[in-house]
Amino acid sequence: MPASPFTPLVGGFSFLEAPRWHDGRLWLSDFYTHRVIAVDTGGHVETVAEVPQQPSGLGWLPDGRLLVVSMRDRRLLRREADGTLAVHADLSAVAGGHCNDMVVDAQGRAWVGNFGFDLMGGAPPQRAALARVDPDGSVHVAAEGLCFPNGSAITPDGRTLLVGESFGNRVSAFDIAPDGSLGPRRDWATFAPLPTATDFMGVLGQLAIAPDGCTLDAQGCLWIADAIGQRVVRVREGGEIVQTIATAPMGCFACTLGGDDGRTLFLCVAPDFDEHARRAAREAAIWTVRVDVPHAGLP
Repeated sequence: MPASPFTPLVGGFSFLEAPRWHDGRLWLSDFYTHRVIAVDTGGHVETVAEVPQQPSGLGWLPDGRLLVVSMRDRRLLRREADGTLAVHADLSAVAGGHCNDMVVDAQGRAWVGNFGFDLMGGAPPQRAALARVDPDGSVHVAAEGLCFPNGSAITPDGRTLLVGESFGNRVSAFDIAPDGSLGPRRDWATFAPLPTATDFMGVLGQLAIAPDGCTLDAQGCLWIADAIGQRVVRVREGGEIVQTIATAPMGCFACTLGGDDGRTLFLCVAPDFDEHARRAAREAAIWTVRVDVPHAGLP
């Protein structure tokens, strides 16, 4: 058998999401142990926050304080200098389901996605609104009608927000106005038509790619974890897939570029995304692979 292209970094977790390279370490959320962790290049793991209602998206305010999405109670938390967590914003008026991934811009504005429906409870899929949380904690509806807004990125010039729609076969783009409001949605990449099914399994069967966590590179391409395809793909604007890295038999659910030169691609892998299976197991891991083009933009 050929040698694996991956180098394992750490393992033994429940389900890892929202990888971020920050201050020389990889920061992540481990859903079902309710921890935000930071991992150095030697694999040493530090727990930096405990989030009882399940952590997801991560980002930082301009003053260096960490923001953490608290999924189940639909809140955005702020880690203070003494390590305590405070409620930064209540997203329950905007989120129609668990909150999930997030990107924070250079001004400290956070764009937070949500499921839009009770995914793990088997409810039929519904469209969702994207929230914007300003640095003062005020909450605004940034965009509506999205199909499970999930992994997001901001271009290096700070002028465009990219949002992966996990149940929409697409990545959407929005112009960011100086006040943080978003222009009309447009297609950045499409992989197949919008699903027409009204039940979860039907939608799943109509997906070509389910965009999950993502990261931009310096050539303007987006590395996207395909939540149904056991792979990570590098995509150009317009939807051309220019590189595919298979992770089978593991699924890949998030990725980021980092390391000292920005050319290490960190992959969050696990056997599947089933909540009940992942809660009971400790099979999630971080794999790394070297790539040619370094990180750009946010996160």
